[in-house]
Parts: sequence; structure tokens; C-alpha cells
Amino acid sequence: MSAELTIILLNTVIIVIAYVSVYPKLAGKNLNKVALFDCLASGLALVIVANKYWGTAVEFDFLMFELNWFWFTLLSYSIIEIPVALWYFRDSLPKGS
Repeated sequence: MSAELTIILLNTVIIVIAYVSVYPKLAGKNLNKVALFDCLASGLALVIVANKYWGTAVEFDFLMFELNWFWFTLLSYSIIEIPVALWYFRDSLPKGS
């Protein structure tokens, strides 16, 4: 399995566990609490990836760019999380007129 796919899989697992299990129990629909817990969840992803890639010169392909482990993890986490967060808060978002 490629390094990129491993990080994407890690991010996906963390996000699914967070939004399906942890956030409903600890934060509900409180945006501030979800944001706080999400900082911890994304930090967990960064710590796990840093444990393997800190100090290495490994480059990760992100579309047309070469990124280091930190930026690849953070950007891929954000891209995976946005639709999940919108789904989670779909009832809380203001309805269009």
C-alpha cells in the first residue's frame, strides 16, 4: 500500500469514528465542541503520521503538487472531513429561502 493511501485511510478511519461515535456522544450539534474535538482528532492524525515520517525526505503526491507529510496529512484530512461535517450538521444549517 502506498504511503498516500495509508494516510488517506488513517484520516478516513479517524473521521468516521469521530463523527459516528465520539462527536454525537460528547459534542452533539454544538459547533464549538465539535471544533475543539476535531482539533484533537486532526492532531491525532498528525501525531501518528509524524511518528513514521518526521525527519524523512519522503514526498507525497497531492494532485499536481509534491508535499511533505504534514501538509499532505492536513490537506487530505480537511478534504475528507468537509463533506462528513456538512452531513453531520445538515439539520443545523440554515435553510435557504
